[in-house]
Amino acid sequence: MAIATVNPADGRTVEVFDPLDEAAVEHRLARAQSAFESWRLTTFAHRAELMHRAAELLDRANDEIARTMTLEMGKPLAQARAEAAKCAKAMRWYADRAEALLADEHPAAEDVADSGGASAFVRYRPLGAVLAVMPWNFPFWQVVRFAAPALMAGNVGLLKHASNVPRTALALEELFARAGFPQGCFQTLLIGSSTVEAVIRDERVAAVTLTGSEGAGRSVAAVAGDEIKKTVLELGGSDPFLVLPSADVAAAAERAVTARVQNNGQSCIAAKRFVVHTDVYEEFLSAFTARMRALTVGDPMAEGTEVGPLATEQGRTDLEELVADAVGHGASVECGGGRPDDPALGGGWYYLPTVLTGVTPRMRIHREEAFGPVATVYRVADLDEAIAVANDSPFGLSSNVWTTDDADRERCVRDLRAGGVFFNGMTASHPAFPFGGVKRSGYGRELSGHGIREFCNVTTVWSGS
Repeated sequence: MAIATVNPADGRTVEVFDPLDEAAVEHRLARAQSAFESWRLTTFAHRAELMHRAAELLDRANDEIARTMTLEMGKPLAQARAEAAKCAKAMRWYADRAEALLADEHPAAEDVADSGGASAFVRYRPLGAVLAVMPWNFPFWQVVRFAAPALMAGNVGLLKHASNVPRTALALEELFARAGFPQGCFQTLLIGSSTVEAVIRDERVAAVTLTGSEGAGRSVAAVAGDEIKKTVLELGGSDPFLVLPSADVAAAAERAVTARVQNNGQSCIAAKRFVVHTDVYEEFLSAFTARMRALTVGDPMAEGTEVGPLATEQGRTDLEELVADAVGHGASVECGGGRPDDPALGGGWYYLPTVLTGVTPRMRIHREEAFGPVATVYRVADLDEAIAVANDSPFGLSSNVWTTDDADRERCVRDLRAGGVFFNGMTASHPAFPFGGVKRSGYGRELSGHGIREFCNVTTVWSGS
């Protein structure tokens, strides 16, 4: 795949970038190693000062950065602005809290004595250069949520971004440089996927974090495992959205639309499978379908657009094939189900917000992630069936449950196999809460104290006298 900015709203190539050659990659790896040796010795106060400066610069450039994201991957401009603002918030969160999150831990005195020691503590030390292999769907946020904690912990970052968002990747490098981070602390590698293995195997790379597809995760994890290097993987998701009898159905239906079509439906934590109790099924389906049908599909740069194009032509083709397979096996299309007929949108990779019912396990969409504005709605008889349907997925990233019943809440927290359970709302990421999944959604956690400690050497320091 070429490294290029291609506008998904019209399919036109805006700019093509030459990938780094072997010598250029070597230069950046050497620079990363050199930067780490000095950066790891800096104080938390100094790191925080630079991180706050990066956040301030990002706020000032919010509209410019947002337009770059929208141009390259098609998210509505308002959502891109919100993404940039969220990144600045995360930078400030880690700048203000990293020192406390990584403070020395002191075991109980009786445990130290029992070990035969006079003193002992645990210290979190940085690992080195962390390679981040990142996707295009949240091209700033998914990088910042790795970079802010990694840099604050004393690591340095190497970014291999998706090949269709090179301008965004370069903007990230420029942002940290303008904030005053030393040369080599954060570098973008404009390389193709075929070069990633060599970078992972390089001894100067200490660890790898990846957000992306299951296939990409398997590939990266296999190489890193062969080199015995730490990895964190945030992969796909097909999150369930349960609506139970005690729910505020109107509110659930309204929020369900946002949960499904945020980022044009291209989000790992977007709700994709709507599991609805039979007592409220008809009411929910009617309201949900009406709102999905009414969404404004159009130019993502235009104010008021709610759903823009898919980021890539292949992504739209994949979605079309999933829907065709479901319909071919008996699913019903309640709305959407194809490309818009507006001639003004003909050159872009648009797909109408779609609601499918009658989905069964024999359909691909029951097991595979639909990465676009397509929702599947299931009717279930009771909570037992709702949980069974929710868990009948190879993924386990997050989940949403609408209920006011305390017993329902406890059952769902106990039994839903996911990295998060969100009640009466939609899944969202926040710097304070750990983010990640189970099953084929990956392993490890980003954000919160858990995220900043993922790429630290957890060191026991013991003294006998």
